[in-house]
Amino acid sequence: MKKVKIFIIAAVIGVAGFLSTGFADSYFELSKNLDIFSTLYKEVNTYYVDETKPGELMKTGIDAMLKSLDPYTNFIPESQIEDFKFMTTGQYGGIGALIHKEGENVVISEPYEGFPAHTAGLLAGDILIEVEGKKVKGKSTSEISEALKGQPNTSLKVIIERPGTKGTIEKELIRKEIKIDDVPYAGMLNETIGYIRLTSFTQTAGQQFISALAKLKEENNAQAVIFDLRGNGGGLLNQSINIVNAFVPKGTMVVQTKGKISEWDATYATLNSPVDTEIPVVVLVDDRSASASEIVSGSLQDLDRAVIIGDRTFGKGLVQQTRRLSYNAQLKVTVAKYYIPSGRCIQKLDYAHRDEVGDATIVADSLIVPFKTLVNKRTVFDGKGINPDIKVEQKEVSNITSVLVRNFYIFDYATQYRLKHDTILKANKFALTDDEYSAFIDYLADKDINYETETEKQLRKLKETATKEKYFKYADKEYEELEAKLVLDKSDDLMKFKDEIKELLENEIISRYYYQKGRIISSLSKDPAVGKAIEVLENKETYLGILNGSISKN
Repeated sequence: MKKVKIFIIAAVIGVAGFLSTGFADSYFELSKNLDIFSTLYKEVNTYYVDETKPGELMKTGIDAMLKSLDPYTNFIPESQIEDFKFMTTGQYGGIGALIHKEGENVVISEPYEGFPAHTAGLLAGDILIEVEGKKVKGKSTSEISEALKGQPNTSLKVIIERPGTKGTIEKELIRKEIKIDDVPYAGMLNETIGYIRLTSFTQTAGQQFISALAKLKEENNAQAVIFDLRGNGGGLLNQSINIVNAFVPKGTMVVQTKGKISEWDATYATLNSPVDTEIPVVVLVDDRSASASEIVSGSLQDLDRAVIIGDRTFGKGLVQQTRRLSYNAQLKVTVAKYYIPSGRCIQKLDYAHRDEVGDATIVADSLIVPFKTLVNKRTVFDGKGINPDIKVEQKEVSNITSVLVRNFYIFDYATQYRLKHDTILKANKFALTDDEYSAFIDYLADKDINYETETEKQLRKLKETATKEKYFKYADKEYEELEAKLVLDKSDDLMKFKDEIKELLENEIISRYYYQKGRIISSLSKDPAVGKAIEVLENKETYLGILNGSISKN
């Protein structure tokens, strides 16, 4: 017995020694490299041939270091704290307008309804000439955005040029606290089905969503709801839990987090009474639905509480926390992975393992693990995001449409249309006539709408290769004949893709009168995912069959 005790004591001393040595080695490695970095930084700033900007140089080094980890671990200097706060609160001091760059000009894309830019009479398409006496031309959108922002209740003078109007116009605006709604639109699609779009997960997301859901039920007698998370890149984890809470009982586990240190291991359950645990729900997702959007859609899928429709989600299963640094700077750092009720983590990219060019690797199919939903035991999978119960692929945009959008031809024509028409029909009723679409084609007559199709790219490569190898001269006539047959007149595409182009043009025009809500309303009737969701919700047998696994739609 004495020998056993001696052995145990010796073993403990050995382990303690090992741990002490390991800790010392780790501390020495950290200390050594910090010393090397500090010395290098000092030497570069002292001896580099040109003047350096120490702050920018340090930020470049920090950014490069953090980039080697993952895209979500970021250094936030004091100068960018307000931008970071906007990401989590949706609030900032400013005029409430989107802007974009067209050539050398900065243009108002869309004023937010009810905010200073709108109430002062700024219109989409207005060209900013001066902001507070400073010329705008040639400046970046970030520079002008910074100039337009400021403390609420401070005044701001801008000079604009309005297409179709002679001279310039001066406007004085009073900045206000701008809070972008997490729920930009909620309404009824028909007599029984309600619709809610959520675009962000800021501090007010749960409150706004629950309020919208309750209103649809109480004032409109909604019997089912379509919850649209497409394009929603996520936000605050606690808000995703609050939103799930609307549909499931108090005390339901929604998500767990697991990190390298136990401080980040936590289980999050719903804390409040639900709004409705029975109402049929369809959640719409796409490849830009990420993070908190995936917690909501994934947990509702795992709990067999909603049918998920759309495209596979982004696949971000990582959790970030902010850590305070010196001089009011902060570090946003990935501290954990999250796991939804079935136990799966839907993280798509493995940042710890990278390919030969340094890109994170995608989780291999052979490593994908099946899990079971909690109630009906349907099979779901980890990795690569949330796979919808019904897949509705996003429409591919044609080349001609991409050119029209990229060159702002649709945007600029909508500006002209607004100046010529004081009013239009309601957002869900407005449509361009064939004559009006023909007028748009006439507008494009002197515009560059040229683009290179994949066929043309391959033909060009063939010619380049054949010329380089000195074969082209033997087949130049045949090449010209083939080119004549395969290279089409791009103007024909304006009619070939008329429906697609017309839909975007109508949506842009509607936004000039009815703003963001109008955009959403006008798009719903032609949205294939919304159409599929209505079809499922109107057939109780189909809806329940998908949830219990007796009907497979994928």
